[in-house]
Amino acid sequence: MFSLFTKKKEKEKSENHLSLISVTALLIHSAKIDQNFTEKERLIIKKALIEMGADQNNIDEIIADAEIKEKDSNQILEFTKEVKNKSSVEKKIVVEALWKIIYSDENADIYETNLMRRLSGLLYLDPKIVGDLKEKFKSKNDISS
Repeated sequence: MFSLFTKKKEKEKSENHLSLISVTALLIHSAKIDQNFTEKERLIIKKALIEMGADQNNIDEIIADAEIKEKDSNQILEFTKEVKNKSSVEKKIVVEALWKIIYSDENADIYETNLMRRLSGLLYLDPKIVGDLKEKFKSKNDISS
């Protein structure tokens, strides 16, 4: 009986791990879209993973697996599917991380803003909430520059 419970827990942990890899691949894709994946962006991704409940001991493994997945993929749909299945709190964490990544270099180029526009539609996100989060992180960077 206990082995069934243990197997169920291991399966849930494995599914969550795979889900986090897909979400991380989306974050990495957004970081690489400007051809400059920085250590600052990597740190933003790590913080988002921790907020989403990732085991701190597995974060580097998740990121490494996600980098491979992102590199081998030619579309973002497989990544957005996992984000759609997340709770509204986790979706907000992902969107915040996306905007932090985009504005980490204090500049949002046309490719980054286009990506966010597409993601908003693909994830069925309220444009007002996405816009409010954008302004929050855009203004933070305006203050620090």
